[in-house]
Amino acid sequence: MSSAPVPFPAAEPPPLFAHARGDIDVSFEFFPPKTDPMNETLWRSIQMLEPLSPRFVSVTYGAGGTTRERTHQTVARIVRETGLAAAAHLTCVDASKAEIDEIARAYWDAGVRHIVALRGDPPEEGRDYAPHPDGYANAADLVAGLTKIAPFEISVACYPEVHPQADCPDSDLDNLKRKIDAGATRAISQFFFSADNFFRFRDRAAAAGIDAEIVPGILPVSNVAQTRKFAGLCGAEIPAWMDEMFEGLDALPAARQLIAATVAAELCGQLYAGGIRHFHFYTLNRAELAYAICHLLGVRAPCEAAAAIK
Repeated sequence: MSSAPVPFPAAEPPPLFAHARGDIDVSFEFFPPKTDPMNETLWRSIQMLEPLSPRFVSVTYGAGGTTRERTHQTVARIVRETGLAAAAHLTCVDASKAEIDEIARAYWDAGVRHIVALRGDPPEEGRDYAPHPDGYANAADLVAGLTKIAPFEISVACYPEVHPQADCPDSDLDNLKRKIDAGATRAISQFFFSADNFFRFRDRAAAAGIDAEIVPGILPVSNVAQTRKFAGLCGAEIPAWMDEMFEGLDALPAARQLIAATVAAELCGQLYAGGIRHFHFYTLNRAELAYAICHLLGVRAPCEAAAAIK
């Protein structure tokens, strides 16, 4: 006895991002390379992503300022050799106000107009954060100091799933408001994997009187173990389904890349449906995943530029 045929839906649903065309902005984060081969990888990534016309690209700053010179060199080269708007990360850790102010002035003199202002992590794992006796006490204090040096565009960090060192969600949100009130332009979130968590955070921020732009940080995941380590530092939750999604793919890098792009694109699709129009990608200095997701989002390089990408 045969079963009844399953009827086709009345209308075929549109493909993912079918309507996401022309109204999305992106930005990308890189870290300063330690070796010549890593430097080559970074610059290949920058050259691949530049034709997508991001709003800005940012370069991270190691714990305790450990990558200070490499960060400065990378940002300065982006300003000199590309048409990209470069943002330099700057932290409070293990530096006096005078030292940080000098770095900020050097960035301005080098043509950098955007700072990502962060409290920063201690250089030694397990050590508690302690302000420098002559330094900025926290990120809000740093933002206020930067506004006195030059009219920087200033981005700060926020935590949809609460900073791991915060007393509670409300105190974490109060800290974000202090940073915005001190002069920050926008907040860029740490990565997350639940669009609902981001939307709840955005709504709570609005209710608290925070009217600055809150940009979701997107981390395309191809290595769950590495991501779990990152998550432990910033309070992000790794859902159980993510482990299952990547199970058995350790020796199949191409399959991992495909899964990673699909998962991140689905998250971006949910955020887009909720009104988000700016996505900040944590690239880990690898362009392919971010480029693929941007393509799905309708953020495309001009044909001649795309043809030149190697």
